[in-house]
Amino acid sequence: MDNKEIVATLNTLVETSRDGDKGFSACAADAKDASLKAYFTICATRCRTSVNAMESKVRELGGVAETSGTVAAGVQRAWLGLRTSITSNDDLVVLEECERAEDVAKAAYSAALAKDLPATVRELVQQQYDGVKANHNHVRGLRDARKLATAGT
Repeated sequence: MDNKEIVATLNTLVETSRDGDKGFSACAADAKDASLKAYFTICATRCRTSVNAMESKVRELGGVAETSGTVAAGVQRAWLGLRTSITSNDDLVVLEECERAEDVAKAAYSAALAKDLPATVRELVQQQYDGVKANHNHVRGLRDARKLATAGT
């Protein structure tokens, strides 16, 4: 895999993480539950950290880092659904849409890991993929707990 392809792969993940930052920031701003606000704020910060690490690696490889979010239809739809759900003021709906958006992020990282990446790039992508999976699993757990609480009322 040449540098141009590696940079393109990393830039896809930069865009995906930027979208994650925007989505989690929107969730934090609009969630009613204080613990959800705090968790979403942490997730947005992690996404920004991921963006910074990948941008650094892109520059190290002689590339130019993307400066906006993704134009990939799947990611846009996922976060658009999330933004729409936020207006409903229902934390359960927000958690469900957040999980869907994280599914898209997992797919983007999985696709990157399926490529023949150099060891240092693979290590960075794997570390971030592990974080995406952890976010996804935590959000799913919060969603499931919220469903149970809602069913009990």
